[in-house]
Amino acid sequence: MATAEKTEKKASAPRRKKAEAQAPSRLRIKVRAYEHKVLDASIRQILDTALRYDAKVAGPIPLPTEIKKYTVNRSTFVYKNAREQFEMRVHKRLIDILDPSPKVIEALTNLSLPSGVTIDVKML
Repeated sequence: MATAEKTEKKASAPRRKKAEAQAPSRLRIKVRAYEHKVLDASIRQILDTALRYDAKVAGPIPLPTEIKKYTVNRSTFVYKNAREQFEMRVHKRLIDILDPSPKVIEALTNLSLPSGVTIDVKML
């Protein structure tokens, strides 16, 4: 009797995994750009397409800005103490789309965004 129950449990587990693999429960979209105005415009575009297909959206959530600082000598030879500092700021936002339909996924893949904006999409 115990072996029959074990075989039933083993048989039902892979079926659940296949069903979960076919329909992602949410899409996690990370958007990065150097300019925050371009980033906000692309976020607005993503939200408009998601809401057009009646998808539930969580976000945009602003993530910490990544700041890379570089110090460079102004002079090559004599004035070693004269230096310039430059920085690059990478602005990031996070959007979650809950229970996306295939139409929403297709609309987001066909979306054209401005250059300088990078997108990472994960299906969770």
